[in-house]
Amino acid sequence: MNKVLKLLLDSEGLSTEQIGKILKLTPKQLDAQLEKLKDDKILLGWRPVLNPDVMADCLVRAAIELKISPERGGGFDTLAQRVAKFSQVDSCYLMSGGYDILLFVHAKSLKEVASFVYEKLATIHGVQSTATHFFLRTYKQQGFMIAKDSSDSDKPIISA
Repeated sequence: MNKVLKLLLDSEGLSTEQIGKILKLTPKQLDAQLEKLKDDKILLGWRPVLNPDVMADCLVRAAIELKISPERGGGFDTLAQRVAKFSQVDSCYLMSGGYDILLFVHAKSLKEVASFVYEKLATIHGVQSTATHFFLRTYKQQGFMIAKDSSDSDKPIISA
C-alpha cells in the first residue's frame, strides 16, 4: 500500500505537514503523491467522523436491503446506479446472500426514511422487496469508538 495512503488511513488527525515530516517528503512531493492518488481514483476524498450521539441536528440513519431483478443487458449495475443517485443514499453495495443491494441512508425523521422506501425505492421497476433497519445507537464508526466504555460502570459484571 502507498505510504501516504497508509498514514492517512492509520493516523487520525495528522496534518499533511506532519505526514510529510514522517515520510521525509517536501510539501511539493506530498502534494504530488496526493494528486496522483486522486488522479488514479484511489483517494476520492476524506471527511471528518462525527459522533452521532452529540450532534445537535441528529439524522435518522438506516440500512435498507433490496432484493432486485437484474435488468437484461445491465444486470444489477443499472438498477444499483439508479438507486445510488438518490440524495438520501450515503452508500450503496452489491451483496451476496439473502438480498442483492445494501443501502445506507439518512433522513430527518423515521417518516422520511419510510417515505423514501415506499415512494421512491418500492416503485422502481425491478425492486422485488425491501427490508429497513434503523440505527438505534452507534458504538464504533469508521474505526472510531463512539459509545463510552461500559466497563467503567459501577454495576457488577454478571456472567452466565
